[in-house]
Amino acid sequence: MDWRGRSGSDNVEDRRGMGAKGVAGIGGGFALILYIVFSLLGVDPGTILENNGVLTKQPGQNAPYTQQYKEGADEKEAREFVSVVFKDTEDVWTKIFQQNGLTYKKPVLVLYTGATQSACGVGQSAMGPFYCAEDTRVYLDLNFYGELRSKFKAPGDFAMAYVIAHEVGHHVQKLLGTTDKVQALRSKMSEKQFNQYLVRLELQADYYSGVWARQIQGKGYLEQGDIEEALNAANAVGDDRLQKQARGYVTPDSFTHGTSDQRMKWFKLGYQNGTLRGGDTFNAQKL
Repeated sequence: MDWRGRSGSDNVEDRRGMGAKGVAGIGGGFALILYIVFSLLGVDPGTILENNGVLTKQPGQNAPYTQQYKEGADEKEAREFVSVVFKDTEDVWTKIFQQNGLTYKKPVLVLYTGATQSACGVGQSAMGPFYCAEDTRVYLDLNFYGELRSKFKAPGDFAMAYVIAHEVGHHVQKLLGTTDKVQALRSKMSEKQFNQYLVRLELQADYYSGVWARQIQGKGYLEQGDIEEALNAANAVGDDRLQKQARGYVTPDSFTHGTSDQRMKWFKLGYQNGTLRGGDTFNAQKL
């Protein structure tokens, strides 16, 4: 991806080295949000919901920290890269929303290390990149860039760009009202049934990431092999592949993100269409 020398986003909040403050535990109501924002790693929300209690926003929780963070050369480059990608998502979705008579409200990209406080609870690196619909922020520990290469075998800068575009896709869903509609279904059906809606929510975010890729191709930012890198990343984080690697077998009823084939399919559809039209995963007969 051609990104060097281009301006980055003004909507980046750097919390690296700050840690999390004011945490009083996580309430049961947070479970739904965890399911919605876990966009890549297939982490079992139960592993995060081990603490009982109520999550509260304490006075002074957002006060500045005194600890200063020193980044190395590789991390500096990663920070600059994700900022440029985030700016690209802002430009693309602002244009698309305008074309559809809508206004795109830009999210914020939060960079952190280890753990940080969000309006959805405590964000942890083990969760991978995630979007919190409650504060309209995308949370990212830059160490995930290395994990994508080593743990998930998905190298390349555009693999990481796909990850960011996917999370921004969840922001698009929030602005369009899709997230709230899915959330309203949680109390009306079983976990098995609700998981099917979560899969469709995630696949739509993959579609939107493909739309973004098509749009920046038109700007001349894509390089040879970029789309293959994105597809490799989508393949690497399918529910079936992650479960097979983790425990040797898969349980489709527990899928919340879609299979590798489905994730690649919907990214490719978004890339082929390049518009909001065609991304209605909720009425698709076959995923």
